[in-house]
Amino acid sequence: MWLFVLFVTVPIIEIALFIQIGGEIGLLSTLGIVIATAFLGTYLVRKQGLSALSQLKNNVETLENPIAPLAHGVMILLAGALLLTPGFFTDAFGFSLLVPNIRIWLFERVKQRILNSQNGFSFTYANTMDANRSSQNGEGHASDTTIEGVYEELSPKKDP
Repeated sequence: MWLFVLFVTVPIIEIALFIQIGGEIGLLSTLGIVIATAFLGTYLVRKQGLSALSQLKNNVETLENPIAPLAHGVMILLAGALLLTPGFFTDAFGFSLLVPNIRIWLFERVKQRILNSQNGFSFTYANTMDANRSSQNGEGHASDTTIEGVYEELSPKKDP
């Protein structure tokens, strides 16, 4: 439902802003600003996107958690989409996503919200195929015992 409201209200806001700004500065100036913001946005997105990609690559190579640079990359990609969309409202949000401190703030807010929503959540996987097969064969129920251990793979010995 909120997505529907977003797709209806954003174009209405954009049209209203085009009318207001176009009435103040003229049609050609308005179109010039829209085209200029698209080019400027493309340049900034490319520059920051390459930086985020470099940071992501560095985190993967050093075995650090890559979630933050990946999230920054997604926000930069979203900023690019907003900046290429004609309009002043979307440009304002697009340019704001190109500010690193705003991205950090958004990332922390979303991360906190995800962590709070998972309070008490856990995921367990169990393979029930063996249990179903053994009970169908009449061999009894599968054991609930978990066996932990260390193993070492050995290559087969070659005959001389």
